[in-house]
Formats: sequence, structure tokens, C-alpha cells
Amino acid sequence: MGAPGGPNYLRLKQLMRDMDLHTVCEEAHCPNVGECWEHGTATFMILGDVCTRNCAYCAVAHGRPPKFDPAEPERVPEACLEMRLRHVVLTSVDRDDLPDFGAWAFAETIRQIKQRLPDSSVEVLVPDFQGKEDSIRTVLEANPDIYNHNTE
Repeated sequence: MGAPGGPNYLRLKQLMRDMDLHTVCEEAHCPNVGECWEHGTATFMILGDVCTRNCAYCAVAHGRPPKFDPAEPERVPEACLEMRLRHVVLTSVDRDDLPDFGAWAFAETIRQIKQRLPDSSVEVLVPDFQGKEDSIRTVLEANPDIYNHNTE
């Protein structure tokens, strides 16, 4: 397992800060972050870095999240291009404060990635959207290659 601090790790960490993006790798304190980032892989965590839920097993910050940034779906593909990703993984915090629970952000990020990186696949790890079928449908209509569900 690689420790954080290698040249590619440091480059990706700076890229995420410069683009105001978050990764579950950092927010959840993943022990494999050094190894993954040295190989140029990361799981983007969209919709900010503050979750509306407080799951006992999770290291992600919880509370009242800041206002959603509607430009975020455009920045993720920029980072993907910079990283030369062929497979993009998206997850998110829970956003129970948003009317669609963040479904539009997932869908728009998928669309932007597919438009700008047509040869890349997109995997999503979505929250439960409180079981709202409209939110699930919104994400599915953006055609992710893999649709997975986070356990809250």
C-alpha cells in the first residue's frame, strides 16, 4: 500500500483543491488513498463534502451543507481529462436538503463526462434518494455505465 506523498498523489491533491472538488478517498479517510492516487484513480464525491446524515460508521463530515454549486458538474470532467481517466467513479454525500436529493447533479455530471470523454465509462454510487423514483429515473436517464447504491 502506497503512503500519501508521492508525486502523482501530490499533483492530484493540488488538482482537487484548485478545482474545488472532493473525493471520498480524502473525506472518508480511505487507507488506500496513497496507492490509488499514485495510479491516477480517485472516486469523486459530488454535492460538497458535508452530509445531511450522521451515520455512525462514516468519517464524512455531517451537518448543514453549504449551497450546492451548479458549476460543479462542469469541473469534474475537467479533472477527469487532466487525470486521463478511462473509468470515472462518482459518489456523493446525502443531500436530503435538496428537492431531488442531488439527482440532477449526478445526471448533469454524467452527461458532461460523456460529452467531453466519450471513450470513458461512468460508474455512479448513488445515495438512496429517500426512495424517490423520480430521482432514480433522473440519474438512469443520463445513462451511467454502472449504477450502484451506497448504503446509508
